Amino acid sequence: MNENLPVPAYFIITFFISRLKSSINKSKAWTTTTTVNQQPNNLQNDPETLTIASSDYGNMVKETPAAVLEPSSINDVVQLISYAYNNPIPFHIAARGQGHSVRGQAMAKNGVVIDMSALRRNRKTPGIVVSCRRWTTGEFYVDVGGEQLWIEVLNATLGYGMTPVSWTDYLYITVGGTLSNAGISGQSFRYGPQVSNVVEMDVVTGKGNMMTCSPRKNCELFHAVLGGLGQFGIIARARIALEPAPTRVKWVRMLYTNFVAFTKDQEHLISLNGRKQVNALNYLEGLVLLHHGSPDNWRSSFFPLSDHSRIISLANQNSVIYCLEVVKYYDHHTQSTVDKVVTSTSTY
Repeated sequence: MNENLPVPAYFIITFFISRLKSSINKSKAWTTTTTVNQQPNNLQNDPETLTIASSDYGNMVKETPAAVLEPSSINDVVQLISYAYNNPIPFHIAARGQGHSVRGQAMAKNGVVIDMSALRRNRKTPGIVVSCRRWTTGEFYVDVGGEQLWIEVLNATLGYGMTPVSWTDYLYITVGGTLSNAGISGQSFRYGPQVSNVVEMDVVTGKGNMMTCSPRKNCELFHAVLGGLGQFGIIARARIALEPAPTRVKWVRMLYTNFVAFTKDQEHLISLNGRKQVNALNYLEGLVLLHHGSPDNWRSSFFPLSDHSRIISLANQNSVIYCLEVVKYYDHHTQSTVDKVVTSTSTY
């Protein structure tokens, strides 16, 4: 036991784990979304589990919780937060998805970390439901549990010929995690970050209440939770706008040795950002390639092998190479014009 703990915490940590187990395992089903599958011992405090919950991707902060909740339903999360809110001696709670926070945002020193991946494993009802109806704003949509991975959302929606409008570059992270930050990628300049493409959410508030929110209903909660770093509630469900999935893409990487030319082109391409703008790109990101970095960090199979030696030579000569990675969607109707569109956007 940490000798630096406050005196009240020293005593309550020795017994609140058993109290929480008792409280959570007596919880009733949240009938609007899922049925509770009663599983004892879903509050863990073994050394291995605590060690995993004590670090994250940034590897700069280490804070050990008193316990880790492995929920079998979202109702377990509701019961835990309600218990904490009504407890005379408060303790920290944090939701952890894939552990990709960088400075301990998903840690709870001497408190309880909620392992959202356990909810994904234990869920007895579908965590991803694609709707064939349009939302009131006109978009098709998918309802997704906050614990689901974006790669799972992609695979589920592709079965309907649809995809979310905006992504992150890495898809093996949770929906709740990216929506609690922003969800930025090369599509953001045109479609906005992921938080701009959510139409409704179910959120567990700090009082342990389940609330549905949207831009028109409980709007203050809606906007606080999106990008709120988990400080205003835990995302139980997000309704995410969809669009028809692209059938083919033109992927181009443009290399620069002149920084001014690089930024000038990038700013021009970003300015072409209308959702219905025919010559606008669908994806745009800038990269910096350093000559002392490993070639495997940037070499792509989309660069012909015959060009690899020239690119490496260019990097060695200039120390730094700037790269614009651009994508344009097309189909059989626009196949004959896609090259012209890409060329016209990058030469002006």
